[in-house]
Amino acid sequence: MERITLDADTREETGKGAARTLRRAGRVPAVIYRDNISISLTLDRKELKQFIRATSGDQVLVNLKLTDGQKLVLLKEFQVDPVSGDLLHADFFEVSMKEKIKVSVHLTTTGEPIGVKRDKGILQVVTRVVEVECLPDNIPGHINVDVTELEIGRSISLKDIEMPENITLLTDTREVIASVVAPKVEEEPVEEEAVEGEEGAEEGAEGEEGEEGEDKADAGDKADAGDKKKEKK
Repeated sequence: MERITLDADTREETGKGAARTLRRAGRVPAVIYRDNISISLTLDRKELKQFIRATSGDQVLVNLKLTDGQKLVLLKEFQVDPVSGDLLHADFFEVSMKEKIKVSVHLTTTGEPIGVKRDKGILQVVTRVVEVECLPDNIPGHINVDVTELEIGRSISLKDIEMPENITLLTDTREVIASVVAPKVEEEPVEEEAVEGEEGAEEGAEGEEGEEGEDKADAGDKADAGDKKKEKK
């Protein structure tokens, strides 16, 4: 498994005030965990940020160089300021090369499914992370899943993936990783337009009938008025 070396310094001061002071100095507060024991330390912000970008979420063993020796660790998680994007904190987990550990590994789909390329289907990725158990040296950075042969209506599950013998998959093998579904077909509103046209025609006919009725009523009123005038004479 790939390894990267990072420089780190231990620290004794903790708390929000001390953390803010470190960040202003270009350092990131961090912690190493191991068997309910924690060690507080700091790392260079630019170096740690570059490491996170380069690994892109892959699992990578890290040699942390301290003043009193080295620690072999895995980056478990990190916090980022939602506004500035600056790193706020990092958590590391110390490992032993002789002990198996449980880690989360990302799944990466590769290839373009037949159902997408040929039949204009849509690829839906359901599972993106799985949990495995193995020795630190056997931890895969990520696991590739080939979806090239997927047709519309077909899916690939964890049981379809061949895992190396030195890695135990802990996630349920029945979990679906990805599937290809048919594209949604938009219905053309032809019938609605026809109905609207018919309604418009009916409204027009009603309008004409109404106008004819009004004309007849006006004519009748005029005739009545004429008759009344003759009677007065």
